Amino acid sequence: MSGELVAREGGMVHDRRHRRYDHLPRTVHIDPERLDFGIQAFGSHARVIGVIPDQLLTHHLTREVPVHDGWAQADPERDLLKMAVIERHHGTGNIGLGFVQGVGLTRGAIASTVAHDHHNLVVIGADDVSMRTAALAVAKAGGGLAVAEGEREMSVLPLPIAGLMSDWGIEHVRDRLQLLLDHSHRLGARLRDPFMAMSFLALEVIPALKLTDKGLVDVEQFEVVPLFV
Repeated sequence: MSGELVAREGGMVHDRRHRRYDHLPRTVHIDPERLDFGIQAFGSHARVIGVIPDQLLTHHLTREVPVHDGWAQADPERDLLKMAVIERHHGTGNIGLGFVQGVGLTRGAIASTVAHDHHNLVVIGADDVSMRTAALAVAKAGGGLAVAEGEREMSVLPLPIAGLMSDWGIEHVRDRLQLLLDHSHRLGARLRDPFMAMSFLALEVIPALKLTDKGLVDVEQFEVVPLFV
């Protein structure tokens, strides 16, 4: 037997935090100067990702979007939120922008680098300022999950190992995740776990409509489609 005892009776034998992972390179490369969530309106109706609770499938919806001075806006009163997918591995600056319905946020934003299978930085929010705050909070943490309202970071769960894993114990991760969920629900999220749902909204192999850093994908037609109809 050459294994090493790390847990006994449901608890860790010793604290292994930061023993192996500090040397790993950062994998979140976001230029704040290129972070722009403005959506130029090329029409009054847009394709919208319709979230189905507890499902990986989404609806392919068409909704009228509010437009001010040529720019399309979120409409949280109608549960019409902005969504962004930001390429974060190579710092290309690619940002896919769209709209999502069914998350339920009435204010603020959520962000995460857990996004199957590319694990880019995904943000959903009721306003651009909150989206920027949440995205930058995740980038500053080296990856992870965040909730923000306006310019205030409400809670962050750092996932510094490739933006996907934590080097903290399970109890700490559990408590921090619960705080994130509590804050997202306080901001109006109706989904039991909006972060889990968000992690699949950018997976462009599951019907019907998904968003990537290259734009909207109509999965049933196997093609990138314009945001505006």
